[in-house]
Amino acid sequence: MRIFLAGGSGVIGRRLIPQLVSAGHQVSATTRRAGTADRLRELGADPVVVDVYDADGLAAAVAAAAPDTVIHQLTDLSDYDTDANARLRREGTANLVAAAEAAGVERMITQSIAWAYVPGDSPADEDVEIPEGSAVRIMEDLVFSMSHGTILRYGMLYGPTTWYEPGGRVADAVAAGAYPATDAVTSFAHIDDVVAATVQALDWPDGAYNIVDDEPAPATAWLPVYAAGLGAPAPVVTDRPDGTPRGRGASNAKARGVGWSPIHPTWREGFPQM
Repeated sequence: MRIFLAGGSGVIGRRLIPQLVSAGHQVSATTRRAGTADRLRELGADPVVVDVYDADGLAAAVAAAAPDTVIHQLTDLSDYDTDANARLRREGTANLVAAAEAAGVERMITQSIAWAYVPGDSPADEDVEIPEGSAVRIMEDLVFSMSHGTILRYGMLYGPTTWYEPGGRVADAVAAGAYPATDAVTSFAHIDDVVAATVQALDWPDGAYNIVDDEPAPATAWLPVYAAGLGAPAPVVTDRPDGTPRGRGASNAKARGVGWSPIHPTWREGFPQM
């Protein structure tokens, strides 16, 4: 299969390329920076230097690659700028969908998140609403407007090259005692599990899938385990700030139903292996 991977130089993209190539796919992978092209080539992809906000350039790049499927792994979090990432979800996705459709591509697989659901008391399945008007909802609706769309709602990523690896953004905050333990609930996903799920999703039916581990948990449960693995001080247990959502976690039953099984079924065993 010919695949156009938008976001080939990102945290997931760099790990995804070798897995796609190993599975027999031909991959064209994008980067905004010409200096990254050689690295993408070394990983096994045909590098494409293009900016997702350059609609004409993006359309030309997708047309030249002539893919069977587009995989959307674009994010903009290198500067921890959530506004920039929201813009990418709205405007970047719109450009990518338009480019794909102009090239006659009928299917897109897209990275989303598993913590955007409306509040609730139990882990969310894929039928729970994502608030209308949010950047995540806009992104997903754009993808679902195509003939075939698959949304992978990843849990909070941990593992190598993520914010949770030793020396990463979250790890440094925990080591500094600046990350309190509240009752806020998180569903985690090891980066190796989301990469495996993304490759497998090429054969899944259209629709949304939560790619999370088996154990949504409040920070009062997972954070002490994580801190201990880092050799960091035990976190301070505190109430959530007023107005901060508790979250609810997500269920992975649908993804398991199509054959996906996490390598790291719980953060309890995944954290110590980082």
